[in-house]
Amino acid sequence: MSDKRIIAVCGATGAQGGGLVRAILAEKVGNFRVRALTRNKHSPAAKALAEKGVELVLADLDDWESLKAAFQGAYGVFGVTNFWEHLNAERETQQAAHIATAAKAANVQHVIWSTFDDTRHLVPLHDTRMPTLQAKYKVPHIDGKGEANHFFLDVQVPTTFLNTSFYWENFVNLGMGPSRNVQGKLVLNLPMADKKLAGICVEDIGRCALGIFKAGPSLIGKTISIAGDHLTGNEIAALMSKVLKEDIVYDPLPLRDFRKLPDSAVDELANMFQYFCDFEQTICDARDIEFTRKLNPQLLSFENWLKLNKDNFSFLGPAGQERKTRSGSV
Repeated sequence: MSDKRIIAVCGATGAQGGGLVRAILAEKVGNFRVRALTRNKHSPAAKALAEKGVELVLADLDDWESLKAAFQGAYGVFGVTNFWEHLNAERETQQAAHIATAAKAANVQHVIWSTFDDTRHLVPLHDTRMPTLQAKYKVPHIDGKGEANHFFLDVQVPTTFLNTSFYWENFVNLGMGPSRNVQGKLVLNLPMADKKLAGICVEDIGRCALGIFKAGPSLIGKTISIAGDHLTGNEIAALMSKVLKEDIVYDPLPLRDFRKLPDSAVDELANMFQYFCDFEQTICDARDIEFTRKLNPQLLSFENWLKLNKDNFSFLGPAGQERKTRSGSV
């Protein structure tokens, strides 16, 4: 154990960080061991990690000193933030700055920063195609992460920038899956028109991160964009019909109607889907599925993800009812 390199994992009890923790623990022979950062060692999720022999360290992304202490002696850091916990992109950006500067202060040799393309590079704030949110963003939960990239470059901490994709889990957790219309038929109203959506199983993000740590210096300074599939709404609905054993029709909701849904995050999500549609080619071209599979040979296609998660689907009433907004959307 002592000769294994320590990976300090932010968000170790969450989706992405938890995926990396499980990926490291699943290796029978590996070069890494986990140091899980948590704000509460007594939470059920933290206790579950401790029972598996994982080292727990108290740390808070808002507290730079706690991060610096948590990163001491670590070879690598997996940095991730959760916009949906507080809905504040500026706070998320500051947390990223804390990760970058604390990793530099602790002399960490390899940081993976879980990020996304800053939409304002393609849709500047003066562009009226979509509204500006929180005064300075188009898609705050995306732009805050992309904006924070510069902190890692500024302090010159060895970093790989990991651009993620839409989580397939959103079809289960956020009410974005099929819903029954007034005729009782299942309809997928995803507002993607005829465009392809780059998506991934969230567990695969952690496994890809492990692949990046294994690759080591060869991927430092690189931007790696990952996806498990690029699919149109019709293709998604067809695969859902096949696996879930019920006919599902794709009837994309126009964005103007999506923006009217009774959802506290509707503007945020509408801008996200508009960005995905308007720049489909750019987004999908950047996300090489075969390279993603090289990092993570266990990469799940959407169909295989559906097979593993078919029992988790619960079909709601007419589109927009009971829609959830927790846990994020990419």
